[in-house]
Amino acid sequence: MKTFKQHESQVRSYVRSFPAVFEKAKGSILCDEQGKEYIDFFAGAGTLNYGHNNPLVSKALGDYINKDGIIHGLDKATTAKKQFLDQFYDTILQPRHMEYKIQFTGPTGTNAVESALKLVRMVKGRSNVISFTNAFHGLTMGSMAVTANAFYRDEAFINRTNVSFMPFDGYFGEEVNTAEYLRTFLEDQSSGVDLPAAIILETIQAEGGINVASDKWLQDIEQICRDFDILLIVDDIQVGNGRTGTFFSFENAGINPDIITLSKSIGGGLPLSMVLLKGELDQWKPGEHTGTFRGNNLAFVASRELLSYWENDSLSQTVQNKEKIIKERLNEISNKFPTIDSKVRGKGMICGLKVPLRGFCGDISEEAFSRGLLIELAGAQDDVLKLLPPLTIENDLLQEGLQIIEDSIASVLERREAMVEGLNHDS
Repeated sequence: MKTFKQHESQVRSYVRSFPAVFEKAKGSILCDEQGKEYIDFFAGAGTLNYGHNNPLVSKALGDYINKDGIIHGLDKATTAKKQFLDQFYDTILQPRHMEYKIQFTGPTGTNAVESALKLVRMVKGRSNVISFTNAFHGLTMGSMAVTANAFYRDEAFINRTNVSFMPFDGYFGEEVNTAEYLRTFLEDQSSGVDLPAAIILETIQAEGGINVASDKWLQDIEQICRDFDILLIVDDIQVGNGRTGTFFSFENAGINPDIITLSKSIGGGLPLSMVLLKGELDQWKPGEHTGTFRGNNLAFVASRELLSYWENDSLSQTVQNKEKIIKERLNEISNKFPTIDSKVRGKGMICGLKVPLRGFCGDISEEAFSRGLLIELAGAQDDVLKLLPPLTIENDLLQEGLQIIEDSIASVLERREAMVEGLNHDS
């Protein structure tokens, strides 16, 4: 790790949690330079829903490069883009009776969020946007303004104006309807909350702690948007692309967002970010919002291949079956270790184990890594162990990873109990 410590910025993050030099990967397994294998419950923070080096992608990219396909094209028309657009419409939009224009933005999710925020303010002629507690939408200036976590928000470099935060579903507990809470603020002309151009939300707050919004709450928020002439933006960057069992995370709620942001797994591991917007909102002038890497042709090739997973409901059924496996095992683990007071949460193949003991989840992640499992944390206090394996993970690897979690918790508990006993003995 000497090279990285010597030459790379202090801002590096995941390399600190997973201190290994990874050399290759396939499916749900990573391998470091020493040949040690790791089960991946991290999946590139949700970028690798279809696994590392998916064979469909590897073959298609090799063929495309070997015949000198366009690599960089700005927003020019290319064969790769045309084929992606046709496939996305035929496989994703048309079967769901969804009519959206597609805007390709810069290569990461925050670029899609920035574009969406800029567009809604332009269309509605209002500056305010409503976001929610525990929200995470990215770390460029506009996206950071609608991100709630104080770790990312610093007075020195963030513009806090033109964003109002409201409580997410369940923030005050099940007894408080936070959608009605929001409605009250909008109805009261003295609330101090300006009528927003848009409301932006995640149906499942991944970085925020795996907080799952109910279908009813999402429906209530959509109705508020319609009643007050507010646009609804759904940020589906991390929990879309099948993570919840349906391609879009909001499908079971039956809502109809005005704008959807997509990135991460839509590119199959390659940078691709896009905004789906209703036709009447497509009020951009040519070149009014632009970027050098808006539309990655290699990602178009990769994504087109991976959209084949959605030509039937096989992957959806697979995700539902694996959700049962994950939740059953997590509940068993939670019941086995009552002293840690853990709670299971999540939907589809984004699940979490919330442990209120300070630093405990960090210790579990560290121990799991030593045993050959990559797993990250979520929540403002890093108090949620976040399970995000590839959707295509084999059942035996899934079970093996879950066993490593159980063994890691047992090991951490044993060390902590031994430490307490040692302190008591010294006293």
